[in-house]
Amino acid sequence: MEREQLLGLYDWDMGVCFRHPGEKTDTTVVKTLQLQAGPNEQIRACRDCILAMEAARRAAAEGAGIPYTPGCAGDAF
Repeated sequence: MEREQLLGLYDWDMGVCFRHPGEKTDTTVVKTLQLQAGPNEQIRACRDCILAMEAARRAAAEGAGIPYTPGCAGDAF
């Protein structure tokens, strides 16, 4: 799958990437933490981090011999 096709599977909005907290950029939600007190917390990732996460998920799925499904970077694989 091409880079832009993969990134197109996500909804993008301005935010702060969990790996690059000092920069505000295009990000997507990869997880939502359900907190006991206070509002839920969204964990966001930038485009470069999504591509890295998807590559790691693909490699893990291939290593485990299971199908890889793109578009779920916050999931194990």
